Amino acid sequence: MVPERAKLHLALTFLQFCYAGNHIFLRIALDTGVSKLIFPVYRNITALVLLGPVAFFSEKKDRPSITTYCVVQFFLLGLVGITMKEGFYLLGLENTSPTFAAAMQNSVPALTFLMAVILRYESVRLNRIDGVAKVLGVLASVGGASINTLYKGPVIYTPHLTLHQKQYLSLFRDATGKNWNLGGIYLFGHSLCWSGWIVMQAFVLKKYSAPLTVSAFTCFFGIVQFVTIAAFFEKDSKAWHLNSKREIYSVLFSGLVTSGLASAIQIWTIEKGGPVLASIYLPLQTLLVALMASIIFGLLEHS
Repeated sequence: MVPERAKLHLALTFLQFCYAGNHIFLRIALDTGVSKLIFPVYRNITALVLLGPVAFFSEKKDRPSITTYCVVQFFLLGLVGITMKEGFYLLGLENTSPTFAAAMQNSVPALTFLMAVILRYESVRLNRIDGVAKVLGVLASVGGASINTLYKGPVIYTPHLTLHQKQYLSLFRDATGKNWNLGGIYLFGHSLCWSGWIVMQAFVLKKYSAPLTVSAFTCFFGIVQFVTIAAFFEKDSKAWHLNSKREIYSVLFSGLVTSGLASAIQIWTIEKGGPVLASIYLPLQTLLVALMASIIFGLLEHS
């Protein structure tokens, strides 16, 4: 029998593999020309197809009644955790690289902790070593994210590529001719939204203890918001078409694995371990993305 605490840490580790794959697949989608407004619609519809039935049947007996206040909370979760978080991420990834995007997410644990302290979900005791360590960790994390945004070092690794890998290099190398600093700012906004989303989920779960239902409604309202935005700003009707297998695979992976499975696991870990623990494993994905991109696709890494 696996202890509950061990299950929690295994789930958090598995999450990082899901997120690492998401960085890769989303960069594929962006470089094939998919619309940044349409892609999240298909992604979250796919996730809702998975989460909806599972939430309905698994939480049917224990699901609290849905009040107007709950609907407002679900709408805000969709706004922060789907619309804003995914929107900032796609804008940031378009101007940077999967590894850079993963590195910027290393600020999420510190930002989550900071928000949790401000909202009195976590406490800091500066007269204890662990309290001082938490503060230093926040400063180091935010400082590292700032340096990552403002400074781009020289190439430190250039892998030998096969002919097959060279065909994919243009998809995964650092975005050229685009605004690297602006991409970093977008990704920092993405990290802020992710941190806020995690803390918001923790508060919602205190009064509405049906995590899968919360995830399903979050996806639903995210879809509604993205469809509304796309209706106003996406004028090309052809943008709604998925024109290649790469786009289809990216939608399926991002929808089923990241927005579906990973979101369900994340909210479960928040319920069991709290918002800070749920975010603290995120730096692992930076290593996973770098290894995946470098070994498989030959992405150039920078110091």
